[in-house]
Parts: sequence; structure tokens; C-alpha cells
Amino acid sequence: MEKNKTMKQNPHLSPKEKKQLVSQKKLVLINDDFNSFDHVIDCLVAICEHDPIQAEQCATITHYNGSCIIKTGKLKDLFIYKNDLNQYDLDVEIV
Repeated sequence: MEKNKTMKQNPHLSPKEKKQLVSQKKLVLINDDFNSFDHVIDCLVAICEHDPIQAEQCATITHYNGSCIIKTGKLKDLFIYKNDLNQYDLDVEIV
């Protein structure tokens, strides 16, 4: 449903651009009870190339909402980020 909404909001996209939107996956950070805000922020800056403010916002959203999309892209690219973040004990999933 969300994919169709995105395409309707951008009616001037080419078929190739629409296909790219549909094939995009999301890397989601899941809240946990043991990682500190500083640790999460440092990981998002170092691994996901977030700027410090963006990383802090993602950490806060994750804390209050239970999860937050931290990266979008191709599945194979997101697996690299997922594996790196898992090594630092962050709970992430690709959807």
C-alpha cells in the first residue's frame, strides 16, 4: 500500500524509477534495553554515515516508538550495514 502511495505522489516518475522505488528495502533499528544512546549514536555515525543530529534523532525515535528506519536501499547493500551493526550489538532488521 505504501509503495502505491509513493508512486501516486510522484506521477511523473518513469517506469524504471517506479521499479527502483518498489525494490527499495528498509533497514530498521529496533529498541533494546542495554545499548546506551551514545553507543547507538556513535554506531549510526560511524557505520551508517549519519550526521550526529540525524543519529540522535533516530536513537530518540527508536527509544519512544520501538523502531526507526535508519537506511533505505538495495537488499545486498543493507545486509552489509546490518552485519556491521549486529557486530556492535545493535538489533536491526531489513523489511
